[in-house]
Formats: sequence, C-alpha cells, structure tokens
Amino acid sequence: MRRPGILPTGSFKFRICLLLAAMLLSGCGHVNDGAQAKKGFAEANDLFHQGSYAASLDKYSEIIEKYPPAADKALFETGFIHAHPKNERKDYRKALEAFEKLVKDYPGSEYRQNAEMMVFNIRNVTYKDQTISAQQTHIETLQRGIQGRDNEIVTLQKKLEASESRIEASERKVEALEQKYRAYALQKGTIDRILIEKSARRMTLISQGEALKSYKIALGGNPVGPKERQGDNKTPEGIYTIDGRNKESRFHLSLRVSYPNERDRNRAKELGVSPGGDIMIHSIKNGLSWVGDAHSGIDWTKGCIAVTDGEIEEIDKLVPNGTVVEIRP
Repeated sequence: MRRPGILPTGSFKFRICLLLAAMLLSGCGHVNDGAQAKKGFAEANDLFHQGSYAASLDKYSEIIEKYPPAADKALFETGFIHAHPKNERKDYRKALEAFEKLVKDYPGSEYRQNAEMMVFNIRNVTYKDQTISAQQTHIETLQRGIQGRDNEIVTLQKKLEASESRIEASERKVEALEQKYRAYALQKGTIDRILIEKSARRMTLISQGEALKSYKIALGGNPVGPKERQGDNKTPEGIYTIDGRNKESRFHLSLRVSYPNERDRNRAKELGVSPGGDIMIHSIKNGLSWVGDAHSGIDWTKGCIAVTDGEIEEIDKLVPNGTVVEIRP
C-alpha cells in the first residue's frame, strides 16, 4: 500500500509539482522595467528552457536585487522553477517562500492572486496527504496486532478502502491540474517538435520531450505510403522542418513543411519523376470553416496535413520556423 509522505515525496511530490505548475496559467505578463530588466528576463527564460535551472534562479535573484519594480514577476518565476518537474533540485519549501514573499511584499502585484492560489493549493494538498498518511500508518499498525481476529480485520479493511477512495479522488484532481500545466506550457510557446502519425490521423505538439497537445488531422486523398511524385496525393513520411508560412493562404493559414528532403529527391530521380512540393500544414479552404472538425472524417488534401481554422491559428502562434517535423506512417 502506498504511503504519501508528510512533505511531497516519491510520485506524489511529482504530482505536487504539477499542481504548482498548473496554477501558473496567467504568469506570462510583461514587465515594463527598462531594457536591462527585459534582457535579464529573456536570459533567465533561455536558461530555464536549456535545463539550467540553478543558473536561471541566479539570474532571477539578480533581477530582484537590481530591478525592484520587476521583483514580483521574478519571485513568481522563481517559485515556478523551484517546483518544476524536471528540476532535479526542486524544493517545494523554497517555492512556497517565493510565493508567500510575493503576496506579503507586493500587495498590488498582478501576480498576487495567482501566488495566493498557489500557496493555498500546496498547503491544502499537503494537509490531505498528511491526513491520509496518518490513517494508513494507523491501519497498518492495527493490522499487525490483530492477526486472527477476522472481524477487526474486516473493519480495518473498510477504513483502508475509504482511504484509498480519498487518494483516488486526490489523484483525479491532480490529473485535472496536470492538464492545466500543459495548457500553461503551451501558453509559454516552447514547442520544439511536431509528430505526425498518419495511421492514427494525429498531430502532436512536443516540448522538451513532453507531448502537450494533439489534433485530429486529414491527409492526402491517397494516404498510404510516402509521397513519391508530384500529383500522387500522398502525404510525405520522414524528417522535415517548418521552413516558412503563408498568412494569405487559400486555406486560412499555412505552415510550409520542407518536403522534399534529399532522400525524397533521390527517390524521385530514380523513378524519373518530379518529387513535387508545397506540402503544408493548413486549415480548411476559405469559406468552408463552418465544416469544423468534421473535415477530419475523410482524407481530402493533395498531400498536405489539415486541421481546423482555430487549430491552425493556435499552431501558428506556438510553432516557430525551424521546428522539427517528424511524419510517421
């Protein structure tokens, strides 16, 4: 039987961290504290995305010391880094200290409300964890002392089942908060890879190895196998990049995929044909946006990857040029 620790440990402290990160949905505001402060935030953010969490924290400490008007945002970001799942030195007490200092010292900050919610949720989950852990410890102690007493064992088993039900309820809440964390990561715009799985008709946005959001897609009208030649209505397979975009597209918005690559060109040369081109991730044809996600029920493109208008607008904001695109069969 699992026993959550009094402070978040093991798998539960990972969930606590996700709980923290999930609450940061509005933590992307801008601070107008001059060019140097903005430069400091940019450097700290770059270090964070490189996985250099200690260096990022040092940079935020420097901002707090040198640029007091920006200290509230720096404290908020400091709390986030202390609680980040991939930070091997994550420290939830320090995260709480950062959020509590923000609440106390910056009553007029735009980050105060989120910081108060962070503090409340960490304390609330920790308290529940302590209660469940104490109950489980008590039950296990009694179980060791009542061997052979069936009636008492049945009673204790019911208590144990009740505790497990409470744990499951907490896990469901954490799962919901994990989804909010993914939404926050999307808002931060950290996409570095797109995975397209043709057989599943699915496109997934990935950040630092973690899948953040998936979309239903439609493919070329002849979807099985890689694209070989111009006009075959096939969607390519292989490794590409986003190498441009068209905001005046006949399909609302479009991001260009760098097909053909060298392998595609060599294959077409061997076949004595043109490999074709103009493979895009785009939306529904202009004037037909009302079709919505029903479009993904059939493969209707000439080899491109299609999503809805709202989805392509989101993807356009999140995916920079140069992003790797992997297209699997």
